[in-house]
Amino acid sequence: MEPVFKYIDDNADRFIKRLGTAVAIPSVSASVKLRPEVRRMVEWTKAEMDKLNIQTELLELGDQVLPSSGVLKLPPVIFGQLGNDPKKKTLLAYGHVDVQPANKSDGWDTDPFLLTEIDGKLYGRGTSDDKGPVLGWLNAIEAYQNQKIDLPLNLKFVFEAMEESDSDGLANLLMSKKDSFLKDIDFICISDNNWLSKNRPCLTYGLRGVCHFFVEVECSSKDLHSGVFGGSVHEAMSDLIFLMNSLVDVKGRILIPGIYDSVEPITSEEDSLYKDIDFDLEDLRKDIGCEKLLHSSKVELLQHNWRHPCLSLHGIEGAFSEPGAKTVIPRKVTGKFSIRIVPNQDPDEVQRLTKSYLENCHKTRGSPNKLRVTTSGSPAWISDYKHENYTAAKKACKKVYGVEPDMTREGGSVPVVFYMEKATSTNVLLLPMGACDDDPHSQNEKLDISKFIDGTKLFAAYINELGKLGK
Repeated sequence: MEPVFKYIDDNADRFIKRLGTAVAIPSVSASVKLRPEVRRMVEWTKAEMDKLNIQTELLELGDQVLPSSGVLKLPPVIFGQLGNDPKKKTLLAYGHVDVQPANKSDGWDTDPFLLTEIDGKLYGRGTSDDKGPVLGWLNAIEAYQNQKIDLPLNLKFVFEAMEESDSDGLANLLMSKKDSFLKDIDFICISDNNWLSKNRPCLTYGLRGVCHFFVEVECSSKDLHSGVFGGSVHEAMSDLIFLMNSLVDVKGRILIPGIYDSVEPITSEEDSLYKDIDFDLEDLRKDIGCEKLLHSSKVELLQHNWRHPCLSLHGIEGAFSEPGAKTVIPRKVTGKFSIRIVPNQDPDEVQRLTKSYLENCHKTRGSPNKLRVTTSGSPAWISDYKHENYTAAKKACKKVYGVEPDMTREGGSVPVVFYMEKATSTNVLLLPMGACDDDPHSQNEKLDISKFIDGTKLFAAYINELGKLGK
């Protein structure tokens, strides 16, 4: 591996420059206006893959129906393949090239779409999530090819551009390819998360699922003046606040009856995995900038973040939120919240319990206002961390970083993991590149240069370790 590692080190500046080119394309999938830029990002990525002789194909996903009833063309997905040797095993790598919205006015210290290096850190939207990791795979392949070292695996790639918008259309595409492109996959690797700490790498074997809820309350056919109609009507906002305040207590416990019934108890083997994880509660508290965390011990907090469900309130649509006063009674408001669910919890059952609870709360309150609850959901995921896929990744981490990786689960959700596993019946590994302080969905998203370069080496070493397993 030394020639490959040396090539990666020698070309670090060029790899960083290429990441800058990718960051400069504002591929915000949630923006209708920027959808052409999303497609441009896909086409640019395909061109970079073509330079490495990866056989690529753009697969169209069709149209997206917008809430306004408009129709927008979805960006295509890149399917790529390098090698087709029946004597070698096949690795499928997934990543995405779309990003979260970002504006300088949001509180960024730098232009979010201009890669900026400060003290060994690369600031820019998409550096960590997920353009840096996507390019890490291409950098690793380039290093093998330049050093004329035969890749010990067949490689396949699925790079999409709607991950930040619920991977719209991807699940159906993957299922349609399960007997062709996705057939005979031996391992799957997804690099779309982060280390738990700043100093020790990790392998992630579990994710929570998520159920989204939209609670709509309507009190009138038009907005009303509070001076004229205040005290005369049952206000929609009052009903909604009551309902939202009935969901979770001050300690974070969900108040919906039956919601915890299907949560699996923690086994002694699982409990032991948490004890040696590199994680500091005080560092987390300072990074967040809060006064106090919900839990006082490392193990307790991690378990509540990874393997217990939680409920979070996100916002209210239809309410006045701009500076200043506006004495209006909104005719209709929609509260938004989500429940992160864990393995063994069924999304449909969680949605049913929650909807029934909200309807009962509204009935008990006695308001005549119209209530409408709509939902969507995706399941949780857990993998076999004793699989040879994980064993190979552990060896690669030891090779690059000199330490054993932490074995972690995550509180977030990556729906594509579930669909990949379902379409292939193959072990899935999450192999992150960036650290816990990269702030991938926040202001000042960054990726340390050391993490970018060492992460590229990690992918190269992982390929090498998988290749040793033979067919």
